[in-house]
Amino acid sequence: MFAVFATVLCLVSVSRSAPLACENLVRPLERLDPLHLEGRWTLVAGSLNDSADAATLKGRDSVTIDFNNSTYTQVNRVGDKCDYDLLNITFEGHIMSLQTRNYNFSGTFFQTSCPDCAVLSLDVKSQSFKSVDLYLFSRRREVKPKEMEDFRAQVECLNMPAPVVMDPTKELCPEQVHNTDDASQSASRRCFLNNLQCK
Repeated sequence: MFAVFATVLCLVSVSRSAPLACENLVRPLERLDPLHLEGRWTLVAGSLNDSADAATLKGRDSVTIDFNNSTYTQVNRVGDKCDYDLLNITFEGHIMSLQTRNYNFSGTFFQTSCPDCAVLSLDVKSQSFKSVDLYLFSRRREVKPKEMEDFRAQVECLNMPAPVVMDPTKELCPEQVHNTDDASQSASRRCFLNNLQCK
């Protein structure tokens, strides 16, 4: 009888501690210092609710972002081709916002145990599309196993798909002046992190 009671107690304590652990794992940053974001970040992994977006991300060799004041430059590499996209962003507290044609993006930065990482939850909305993505960026190409384990736990807490992990051996694009080609710029205004299929 005692063994059964002890088992029940263990199950109750586990069921109560899990939400608390998740509450700590997906806690937004109270204050986001935009200066902390300045410079180049590499996409390490991303969990995307939309399967087509996840397939697009898997097709990328590498993705880097560069924050500079109120602008954001995203560089995607596929094979020998590098695409440079410039977007304007605004910050309000820990929320990052931008608008591209018919899409509204709202990003929340979460706390992370990784000292040189940024975890970004991104809400994507339009009249006909809605999705939530979670991204792990770092100043490094690859994070430690424990840091990746923490990110996977954040993904699980949000009930999101298993993350796409980028290959750290793939080449990054060089830092370069923004592409000013009109067609390229108009395409970049419709997509963020090039995960959207420009629906």
